[in-house]
Amino acid sequence: MLNVYTDTSVIGGCFDHEFKDHSQALWEEFRNGIKKLILSDLVRMELDGARKEVKAKLTEVPSIYKVNIKTTVKASKLAEVYIAEGALSNKCYNDALHIALATLHSADILASWNFKHIVNLDKIKLYNSINLRMGYRLIEIRTPREILKPNDHEKK
Repeated sequence: MLNVYTDTSVIGGCFDHEFKDHSQALWEEFRNGIKKLILSDLVRMELDGARKEVKAKLTEVPSIYKVNIKTTVKASKLAEVYIAEGALSNKCYNDALHIALATLHSADILASWNFKHIVNLDKIKLYNSINLRMGYRLIEIRTPREILKPNDHEKK
């Protein structure tokens, strides 16, 4: 079972016309135990001001298929290194922290719709070069569409 760290864009994507189908399909895989959701305190904090139905998405995944994680000093320091080395700007601290949390909590993959700061090939290369140099693992970063289990009709 894949452990998937999802950032806030995936949850919001369940209610966005452009991203709804793939976000909902990933959520369905979490609900059915095909994949395990890694949910951080950072995502919960970012959802504080969200609409009620967006917050309610978190309760749809049974606790057996959900891992709740907390921000650590180590994750904060790794996020600061991403920024110091130019992978992201200071304005993007939360994005850097999402990547650090996924890296340090052994997520198999980070799912996001944030193409500017997270699902961006050049930036992924930077994150991973920093991770390797600091003795951390590589992190896979993809959109929900890319990590969905193929349906039988798609296997060809």
